Amino acid sequence: MKLESFWQATAPAFTGATPNPLPATAEVVVIGGGFTGMSAALNLARQGIDVVLLDAGEVMSQASARNGGHCNTGVAQNFTALVASVGIEQASRYYRAYASAVSYVNDLVERERIDCDFRYCGKLKLASKAAHFPALQATWDLMRRTVDPDIMLIGPDEIRQEIDSDAFHGGLVQQYGGQMHMGKFGIGLAQTAARYGAKIYPHHAVTALTRIAGHRYRVHTTQGEVTGEKVLLATGCSNVGPFPWFQRRIVPVGSFVVVTEPLPAALLHQLLPHDRTYVTSMNIGNYFRTTADHRLVFGGRARFAVSNPTSDSRSGAVLKAALSRLFPALSTVQIDYCWGGMVDMTADRLPHAGEHDGLFYSLGYSGHGTQMSVLMGQVMADALAEKAHDNPWQRDHWAAVPGYFGKPWFLPIAGWYYKAKDCFS
Repeated sequence: MKLESFWQATAPAFTGATPNPLPATAEVVVIGGGFTGMSAALNLARQGIDVVLLDAGEVMSQASARNGGHCNTGVAQNFTALVASVGIEQASRYYRAYASAVSYVNDLVERERIDCDFRYCGKLKLASKAAHFPALQATWDLMRRTVDPDIMLIGPDEIRQEIDSDAFHGGLVQQYGGQMHMGKFGIGLAQTAARYGAKIYPHHAVTALTRIAGHRYRVHTTQGEVTGEKVLLATGCSNVGPFPWFQRRIVPVGSFVVVTEPLPAALLHQLLPHDRTYVTSMNIGNYFRTTADHRLVFGGRARFAVSNPTSDSRSGAVLKAALSRLFPALSTVQIDYCWGGMVDMTADRLPHAGEHDGLFYSLGYSGHGTQMSVLMGQVMADALAEKAHDNPWQRDHWAAVPGYFGKPWFLPIAGWYYKAKDCFS
């Protein structure tokens, strides 16, 4: 079992890095070489804007290449709960933004001919307990009347037509979700940005930011300095580096994934005849999908812990046990890859994007960023270029997480709380 991301291990190498040294100035400096930053750099460079992108490590080495590989409509929160929180008008706007994000990814893949196995497959949310099905039914009724007339409810008596497991009691199918090879997409996105003229500098960790005036900042890195007329933070968890204001608003939470050996196509078709992306209804649940080479990608929270080799290995054992419970036919399969990554979780589990102290930012996708981050790169590029743009995540106020100063001391408590909820709900 390799303790590395399947997406990174099976993606081509990035060959578009710009040789040192850094230029003295740039119209825009983007900090972060994941989907948000690279999409912004691509869109800026296409407009002829001089853009420098900095990453502390290799491009596409963090959440953008360490996730479960889903590209779906729908926000992190249950839609019914989101309506109760923000109202039907705002919740509908958020949902449609996610639907637009999936379409944007597909359009980008087609326009730039990125080879990443993208396909529409639909998303099935599975009721892990019989008591969870009425909530899915209520969500189905609300969504089909408001934001998604094509959503399908799968009853308890029909769920075996969707998934060959005794573990589920119905489900909800959102038809326009998709999936892709995240590593191939990420490297393809980076190569495209470089082709359009973005200057990309891996291994340039940002060590300090000095505001000069307005939006103008001097960006200090481990390999020199560059002054940006404008700066975009696309730093995910932002838990490393000179970003204290953002660190109080984003909690890094570990999520973990395993990938099986290649499996017989007939077995996968028997288990998952419609070959969708899947997520269970438990608070500490699982998400899974297949790959183009007939593996099963199976992830989940597993443990409320940070990602490191020891934690990843322990979490892999938890995931393997869960996989065997859901699919006994896979209890003896070999796990080829196991890894973890940090989710940039916000208190409301929604992204935040805008401007603070002259810095532009788009952060906090809360585990649902593979599509929205790409769209937000384009949205923030328009903002930086002073073009009209529709930013669904611009809000007047972003409060700090109470009692949080960058170290998530409360994660074990949160783990116990959600385990208790899963036991009694």
